[in-house]
Amino acid sequence: MSELIEKMTLFLSERGIPSRFQPLEGGSFLPGLEIQDGTLLIDSEQLKWPGDILHEAAHIALSPPSQRAALSGKLEVSPADEMAALAWSYAAAVALEIDPHIVFHQGGYKNGGAQLVSQFGDVAAGRSMVAPGVPMLQWYRMSRNFPEMISWLRDIEDPTTI
Repeated sequence: MSELIEKMTLFLSERGIPSRFQPLEGGSFLPGLEIQDGTLLIDSEQLKWPGDILHEAAHIALSPPSQRAALSGKLEVSPADEMAALAWSYAAAVALEIDPHIVFHQGGYKNGGAQLVSQFGDVAAGRSMVAPGVPMLQWYRMSRNFPEMISWLRDIEDPTTI
């Protein structure tokens, strides 16, 4: 296991997002990654892009608390929560002090990874007020001053009731 992957999984564990290394059989949406019963499964032999670990972990983190432990397989994620996962992933990269391009790599994000890094970086530097997903993190009360996080796990079941 690489030092980078170890750093990421320790970060996730410390924030209440379980992961486990094991061989994965069959195809998965992202090579070397699956979610099973709220745990991120990682096959380091099949994993093509280590940054995908943070993005998949974001989906676990952003799930309503009552559903988190039951998450399995290919998740049905709303466009808003997909954008929130992008923002969460960027915030995690910043917290880990790793290059965000590791997460927003050339193999994903419809060739828009560099643009996403630029947009999130502009918000972090105060040059812009908004980037994809940041309002969702704020609505879930997970971030106020992006990319700083108040909470890495969504604590609010339904933000419309607050």
